[in-house]
Amino acid sequence: MHGKRLHTSLFVLLTLMSIAAAFGDLLLGTTSIPLDEVWRVIVGSSENANYVKIITELRLPKIIVAVLAGMALSASGLEMQTLFRNPLAGPYVLGINSGASLGVALFTLALPILGGLSGSMFMRLGITGVAWIGSALILMLVMLLSRKIKSVSTILIIGMMLGSAISAIVGVLQYVGSEESLKTFVVWTMGSLSTVTMADIVIFAPIIIVGLMLGVVAIKSLNMLLLGEGYARTMGLNVRRSRTIIFLSTTLLAGTVTAFCGPIGFIGLAMPHLARMTFRTADHRILLPATILWGAFSMLVCCLVTDLVAHHSLILPVNTITALLGVPIIIFVVIRHRNRQ
Repeated sequence: MHGKRLHTSLFVLLTLMSIAAAFGDLLLGTTSIPLDEVWRVIVGSSENANYVKIITELRLPKIIVAVLAGMALSASGLEMQTLFRNPLAGPYVLGINSGASLGVALFTLALPILGGLSGSMFMRLGITGVAWIGSALILMLVMLLSRKIKSVSTILIIGMMLGSAISAIVGVLQYVGSEESLKTFVVWTMGSLSTVTMADIVIFAPIIIVGLMLGVVAIKSLNMLLLGEGYARTMGLNVRRSRTIIFLSTTLLAGTVTAFCGPIGFIGLAMPHLARMTFRTADHRILLPATILWGAFSMLVCCLVTDLVAHHSLILPVNTITALLGVPIIIFVVIRHRNRQ
């Protein structure tokens, strides 16, 4: 009973903290907007056209994307850590991130050499599309291999090897690419939430919601897989089917975020551990929503930090903030895990 009350209190506290961070994101930026004006824009009574445009076209979409991206990356990270029973597994261990990077590298670095790229709008839409296709192709390959291979550890190793091979190809493309195309690729690898518009969110949000729903469907399977695939099979779990659902969920979540926002590191790796430490449970019925909330809050905080820095005319890529937030948590987890051995 005490644990249930604690979990409820933590859920409420995290929700309130996320709302506060979201309001902070609406208030701050290169242009500070008073709280009363923010409220007027929200309720639709503001007469300041500039404030309305800044909030509705720039800041509100970024907040929505931050929440969805944080939820998606943290949920996919939890799924991978449970499936592989590895505390350092993240949403990109299957090579999803590498597949997206290869798609973008081919599009931004290889196509200009062949004279196949023109128009900035075509290029932006193309980057999103090829990143998602790259992620999906890697997933299909891993899923085909998983039907032949029973060991989840072997699948993890294959995913890592695929990632290394793709990184080598991307390195070659970077070496031969033009200066302009190389800059475009490097900017994409830094990650950004502000490039996603309301029109993009219409596509982005439903895919993330479907991925999260698949994660919810897999909760029972994830709880069984905590003690390994052998135990799960003895409990009557269809491991192959469950693995497919989890892989599909991870690709929809991590692949879509990577396609729209670029590769955002450490959130998927760190937030599941933060959820475990604060909620003190391994039950995914509690852990999944807790991880999702921590992910949303952490991304909103990253947005808030970038907005505060932007107020002083310095634009930082979101990946630098997520690394500063996530690295201390991962170091703590590694040290604690080593001390227990």
